[in-house]
Amino acid sequence: MFALADCNNFFASCERVFRPDLQGKPVIVLSNNDGCAIARSNEAKALGIKMGDPLFKIRDIVKKHNVAVFSGNMALYGDMSQRVRWVLEEFAPSIEVYSIDEAFLDLRGITNIDFDQYAKHISAQCWKMTSIPVSVGIAPTKALAKIASKLCKQYPKLRGGCYMHRPQDIEKVLRKYPIEDVWGIGRRSVPKLKAKGVNTAYEFTQLPEGVVQMMFGITGVRTWKELQGTPCIEFEDGFEAKQSICVSRSFSSEIYEIKELQEQIANFASTMAEKLRKQHSVTSEIVVFAYTNRFKEDAPQTYANALVSFVTPTADQRTIITEAVHAMQKSFKSGYGYKKAGVIATKIIDERNVMHSLFEDTEAIEREHKITSALDAINSTFGKGTIKLAVQGSGKIKTSSESQSPHYTTLWSDIPNVTVK
Repeated sequence: MFALADCNNFFASCERVFRPDLQGKPVIVLSNNDGCAIARSNEAKALGIKMGDPLFKIRDIVKKHNVAVFSGNMALYGDMSQRVRWVLEEFAPSIEVYSIDEAFLDLRGITNIDFDQYAKHISAQCWKMTSIPVSVGIAPTKALAKIASKLCKQYPKLRGGCYMHRPQDIEKVLRKYPIEDVWGIGRRSVPKLKAKGVNTAYEFTQLPEGVVQMMFGITGVRTWKELQGTPCIEFEDGFEAKQSICVSRSFSSEIYEIKELQEQIANFASTMAEKLRKQHSVTSEIVVFAYTNRFKEDAPQTYANALVSFVTPTADQRTIITEAVHAMQKSFKSGYGYKKAGVIATKIIDERNVMHSLFEDTEAIEREHKITSALDAINSTFGKGTIKLAVQGSGKIKTSSESQSPHYTTLWSDIPNVTVK
């Protein structure tokens, strides 16, 4: 058996953890620069607010119904996601993190238990320990477990847990389950299937295997078999390092000065280097870019782009920031307003596979590594950005986040105070 634990309306739920007064009230979370709705509570969905709706289009709804609006707070959401995972790890031999708000649990080998009660118990423990509502679906395959978890959201009487295993129950659910909601069926595949009269998951399972193979290849066949109760999608409990890392943002307003743009590039490079170190990787090549606002057709347009190669692959903070800033300085053109910029790491390898040259200054490399390790330790203990390079300026990205909640769990200064009388 497999379980899928899915945090309900995760970003909005995170905000409610520290604002219990918002329980039962409409809540939305906005994207970068407070642009669009990327998370909505059930109450906000009921008002007709759709995923991706721009804030300026729904302002009347927000004002009329007193919708609580939050700027995205990824530091908070990431930390709360980790707390949920700590709870989930107590219930299975291994766990596969699928996304920030979803994780699969491998329950193979666990016997002689009531899986329906087990699913409900996992959900209850997640709520007890984190105050995040979590839907837990258990089924013979990962694809079916994902459907079972969605049933929990549709039917509150399931109390957060659903065990779907009997063939007659699975068929009943699949007959009503829209094909576009099936995990593994991409948006481009839906029109092809509907052209063949396939509108539900059950109708998809009734297609001949050869037809599925011809239309969607081996990936489609795996989904087809999973829906029929045959496990085909591997459980990946190991950590797979990313082969490229991109850190970029759109700015709240155009940047015209090289010093200000360099500060932003330095912060992007810092975050990118940190991500490399977290997965114990190094890079031998980075791309630094910045471009103007392409939606302002009457404004002059340009695209700054530079490639930086490292003789020895690295993840050291100062090395990467220094090279990224210098690269942007060479590519920068005055008189243009840059709206977006970023840093991309490519040619990423495991840090253990680095081959050093006989002519390298190994003492300097070791010294840089120690400095970076010390920075990481301090920032991990006292909060990100406690110590940073001068070129990073304030250490803040130039984005609009007027409604961002405090970093309740990641900054000492934002820890809630409780007064007992």
